[in-house]
Amino acid sequence: MPPPLLLLLLLLLSPPSSAAPSPLPHAPSCLSAYASSHQNHTQSLLDVLSTPEVRAAAKAHSNLEDIQVMLPRTGVIYATTRAKEFGFKGAGDPDWGNLGQGAPETTAIPNQPERSFTIKSNEDEAEYGDVNGRADLRDAIAGYYNRMYRDGKKSQYTRRNVAVVPGGRAGLSRLMASLHNINVGFFIPEYTAYTQLLSEFAGISPVPVAHDGLHGVKTSAKHLREQIRNQGLGAFLMSNPANPTGTVVSGKMLKDYVDIAREEHCMFIMDEFYSHYIYSGNEKDSRGEARDFPTFSAAEFVDDVNVDPIVIVNGFTKNFRLPGWRVCWIVGPAHSIEVLSSIGSFMDGGPNNVLQEAACAYLEPDFVKKDALALQGHFREKRDYLLKELKALGIKVHKEPSGTFYIWADVSGLPAPLNNGVVFFEYCIRHKVIAVPGIFFDVNPLQRRKFHKSPWVDHLRMSYGPAWPNLKQAVAGMKDIIEMAKADKLPPLDSYEKTPSNE
Repeated sequence: MPPPLLLLLLLLLSPPSSAAPSPLPHAPSCLSAYASSHQNHTQSLLDVLSTPEVRAAAKAHSNLEDIQVMLPRTGVIYATTRAKEFGFKGAGDPDWGNLGQGAPETTAIPNQPERSFTIKSNEDEAEYGDVNGRADLRDAIAGYYNRMYRDGKKSQYTRRNVAVVPGGRAGLSRLMASLHNINVGFFIPEYTAYTQLLSEFAGISPVPVAHDGLHGVKTSAKHLREQIRNQGLGAFLMSNPANPTGTVVSGKMLKDYVDIAREEHCMFIMDEFYSHYIYSGNEKDSRGEARDFPTFSAAEFVDDVNVDPIVIVNGFTKNFRLPGWRVCWIVGPAHSIEVLSSIGSFMDGGPNNVLQEAACAYLEPDFVKKDALALQGHFREKRDYLLKELKALGIKVHKEPSGTFYIWADVSGLPAPLNNGVVFFEYCIRHKVIAVPGIFFDVNPLQRRKFHKSPWVDHLRMSYGPAWPNLKQAVAGMKDIIEMAKADKLPPLDSYEKTPSNE
């Protein structure tokens, strides 16, 4: 049986200890009772949970299975692939409320500056570009960080401190490939793709670190330093703002983190893809002065850009709402960038040459400010709407997100069986709603921990990245499901007819 499916089966057969007995024999809080009503338990669960590809793999075996290993899909890809069995046609499908969306809406939003999508190209740009990106874009990225976070500091970033990469995951893959014989720490919960990133590179040993703060979404500097020392961590990977919780580490705490990296000789890989999605409104620079718009970066607290072990990953994907361009960057010491150039020469070959020139205009100071302010106003409004609606539905949010466009939602208070995150997800996709089960964010490289014991079994990540109509559709769909459960009218999962999309 394929590993990802097995993990979900284990999870569903071990419901949360707080789950109440189900009032419905045909919709228990886990699927064990559901399975017991069928002669072939395993096959019935396969019918409910697996994709066509997984079912086919369970019935057939070829020599390729001994050569190629099927890796688990990331949470978003699993969720959308599953939804396609019930008619989901992909990003932008107007009939679905896609709260599983890991990208912001890309169409025009109120008050945004004019964005040009006219791409100019010439014969020179038909050639391969530099594996670390064009000089003009690298200069613009260095200038962005110096202007925003290093004004007046002696040590400044230059193009030698920047690598342009074909997407954030490509950049993170280069970084993972550069590490050898070290322990790499990471928080839980975290971005789902970290599971594979921390599993597939032989030079690293992944080490999970639990948060010590309220609701398990934030870590004190003291606890982080102790973990680095006690676990012998040579590197630490973290998203900030955090995906999926929306937690932000900024100001003095972020300075403390950078100081720890320097003092403990531990490379901090800072995934700052959501650093423009800040809603506090009170972010200030290191001199205590208000910024043009609320934002932050670990770059602000670096002493020497070529010495401090701080590497930042960011790009146009989220902050500039251009996910399809696949133009991102890594900023760090010049030595690190040289290493990444060598790795990129065989791993990915470098970024798209033509789109890099077009991207330069998006880093002009006036554009950055106007675009970020428009983004923050628009997404704050959507965040507040979804928080209000989730509360009315009985879905708990223990900590309001200060960044990103995600809400870390707790369904443990819903009537059974909806108090299990995976079961809630399965009912959602049958009602044209997508969210991502929380267990995917319990990052578990090499499957060393028991997934069915995950503390996030009753959580889901819900995105307010989609446009308003899709957001409101999702709320309406979840309301229907919950009302049916409260009225003891929730149908069994296998009673829903599949309508696969043509994609």
